[in-house]
Amino acid sequence: MDKLYDVIIIGSGVVGNAIAREMSRYNLKIGVLEKELDVCNETSARNSGVLHAGFNNKPGTLMAKFCVEGNQGFDQVAKELGVPFKRCGKLVVGFSEEDKEKLIAMKEQGKKNGVKGLEIIVKDKIKEIEPNIDSEFAMWSKTTGILNPFLLTIALAENAAANGAEYYFGNEVIDIKRVDDIYNIKTVKDTYKTRWVVNAAGLYSDKVSKMLGIDDYTIHPCRGEYFILDEKVGSKLSLPAYPVPNPKEGGLGIHLTPTIDGNVFIGPSSEYIDERDDYSATQKIMDLLIKDGGRIFPHIRREDFIRNFAGIRPKLASKEEGGYHDFVIEMRDEAPNVINLVGIESPGLTSSTPIAKYVVSLLKQKEELTENENFNPIRKPIVTFNDKSVEEKEALIKENPDYGEVICRCQTITKAEILEAINNPLGVETLTGIKYRCRAMMGRCQGGYCETRIAGLLEEVKHKNREDVLYSREGSNMFVGKVRD
Repeated sequence: MDKLYDVIIIGSGVVGNAIAREMSRYNLKIGVLEKELDVCNETSARNSGVLHAGFNNKPGTLMAKFCVEGNQGFDQVAKELGVPFKRCGKLVVGFSEEDKEKLIAMKEQGKKNGVKGLEIIVKDKIKEIEPNIDSEFAMWSKTTGILNPFLLTIALAENAAANGAEYYFGNEVIDIKRVDDIYNIKTVKDTYKTRWVVNAAGLYSDKVSKMLGIDDYTIHPCRGEYFILDEKVGSKLSLPAYPVPNPKEGGLGIHLTPTIDGNVFIGPSSEYIDERDDYSATQKIMDLLIKDGGRIFPHIRREDFIRNFAGIRPKLASKEEGGYHDFVIEMRDEAPNVINLVGIESPGLTSSTPIAKYVVSLLKQKEELTENENFNPIRKPIVTFNDKSVEEKEALIKENPDYGEVICRCQTITKAEILEAINNPLGVETLTGIKYRCRAMMGRCQGGYCETRIAGLLEEVKHKNREDVLYSREGSNMFVGKVRD
């Protein structure tokens, strides 16, 4: 690759994409390297989808500062990027006097961080806010929200790309050398040249950091498993309900979270593991999710389970330490022209845009940046057919008959929506890439009816051999040949 970039960002999770978008406001040549085939294969896609308020984080930390800023500024971000979002509030529930003391301390911590609308409430008020939650008392957080983490991550990337950032998927970084003030970043596919490097590699940020000459960090992968409940359960839970967290654990405790699309999540658990890509679901944890989740929300039935999944937190705090380390966002003398981000775990999703602005502020300390006069913050989402009125649906079908053909029956996703997802601006060509963009295959049958039809459309539109159709990652081939004539 002979092209010279001003900045190359390693990692296209939600933070890497937010940085790419924020940097595209300026006249910079930006490249983004991602080892996976899409922006949504790891941590940014495998979480609860909660917009946190900022009361869980230690006052004075970057975590606390950026979480509060991210929460308070998210309405504008969601509006610009077309990301569905609901500021529904959240209950942190308690059952004992010890829990009550912790909730009061949490409320005071949130107040120090600048969180608005926190209140300690008792059973009658809890039932008024959410009748299906069982608890003696709780902290009510009015500003907490829920969002679609897939679409936020994708939207940030699409808007960055529309404003000039160039994305390279399937490009795992294997070596970095600096020669004559230029970084040569070698991937499994090519070598890329750049004046500046931003390490936003998430679970692998410590390894990239070491390649850049900073050998101070170790990421401790911490897996959290989830159940997904059918949409019919969604009407029974209007907001996230969390237990009082154990400060020694790696997360916030097993909780119940409605999704923006109507499902309910149970989880996550918190288990330190050895491998950074072990997304296994285990029977022991599944049973724990049901037990602990049922204490808060008694409407859990096995027949409503439609899927399970796991996410992995890139923690700097080890199992022995417990709790949280603050975000690392730094520039160091031993790594010139590097902005190094390590240990960006929860609330990284909420904090992504403030983190990006901070990274740009660090770059401005060393570079004189000029504004990109053509920057456009608006990203138009895929038109969703199912939420339209009868008149609007008729107009869409008249304009494009593909809106009249339903491919995913569970979610009422039309051929037009799937084709738009297939022809996405980032050039992603996997089934999960389509799934995350238009929500096909996310219903009760989890693709049992529509998955092969979508694979056929992908094969047809992209002129692929069926053996080359991938589900998600390299090697996840859907077919090995013809099943029948």
